[in-house]
Amino acid sequence: MSLTGTPFFLTSIVLVAAALALPLVFWSRIRGPGAVRHTARVVMLLVVQATGVLLVFVIVNNSNGLYDNWDDLLGTGNHVNAAADLGPDGTGGKSVRTEPRIKQSFRPAGDPRMGPGVQVTQLKGRISGVSGEVYVWLPPQYGQPAYRHRDFPVVEVLPGYPGSARAWFGALQVNTQLAPLMLRGEVAPYIVVAPRTTLLGNADTGCANIPGKVNADTWLSVDVRKMVTDTFRAERKPAGWAVAGYSAGAHCAVELGVKHPDRYRAAVGLSGYNDPVGEPASLTARTPRLRDRNNPWKILQHDRVPPRVALFVSGAPTDGYPGALALKQVAKRPTTVQAVRLPAGAGGHATVVWKQQVPEVFRWLTHQVPMH
Repeated sequence: MSLTGTPFFLTSIVLVAAALALPLVFWSRIRGPGAVRHTARVVMLLVVQATGVLLVFVIVNNSNGLYDNWDDLLGTGNHVNAAADLGPDGTGGKSVRTEPRIKQSFRPAGDPRMGPGVQVTQLKGRISGVSGEVYVWLPPQYGQPAYRHRDFPVVEVLPGYPGSARAWFGALQVNTQLAPLMLRGEVAPYIVVAPRTTLLGNADTGCANIPGKVNADTWLSVDVRKMVTDTFRAERKPAGWAVAGYSAGAHCAVELGVKHPDRYRAAVGLSGYNDPVGEPASLTARTPRLRDRNNPWKILQHDRVPPRVALFVSGAPTDGYPGALALKQVAKRPTTVQAVRLPAGAGGHATVVWKQQVPEVFRWLTHQVPMH
């Protein structure tokens, strides 16, 4: 039974109802010695509590897009087929342009909580050695005759950890929020791409390449990117690409944008952090060398040639905003940083806060990554 499906949700409700009925029916009917009666009653109360916790977990998981399936929840999933050392640029010396085309077949996502128009495919990353699902939503203009010969800009969106690739469409409702704004011309008609980021058991990859472990950076910035440009009418140049994320995904987005100005022109981080140690489960937090190599603040500090990338970094006073100011202080042209301070009582570290920021973020992106 699917972790996120309606049958499991309904089963959870039935279990709670049954657990509540047990003590109501049998509390005074239990026979035997006092120890037996007391033990049976305690067990019934524990069953009520356990089923209640289960139902709350299901509701929270479905609302926030934390875990996609049982493997993600139990930490038994592994989407890494190989993790070779791919070098500084993450391509293993291969020319991505000369690699065979990756024209994927897509099917409807089939999850009503994600809203209309979302498609999904299972992609095998040829260079990264990573396999996983990728969700794509096409803007309203994509099928219009006036745009049949136009290439569309792309925004790659990343969830937190734990987090599901579905969350931007489900909890944040990015597609249903953006469609009317795009039709009114307030926001550029972006292709929105949400790839799997939970790749290795119960560890956060930090969206980095770690030889022998995982090539998450290459999966996101090379394999997924190439698949999108090969399958859809999508911009190929970095001026047509952006990456956005929240929480751990914010760290990833800013890191990818700073590392790869040859692939992304803009990056958005909502309530994120710079030092990977901000996420205890992060693989990149395990050694000082990995922490430094995957800390966008230190990358900007030490880059001899500042990257040509625009950053939008937001957060509350104790949740992301100090990191945004730190990035702004060390950024040098052509790097730009817009640090946005959220009110302390905005709603905490939650999808409801990031959902409210979607229109503002995409209006900003429209100026940084317009349709050409």
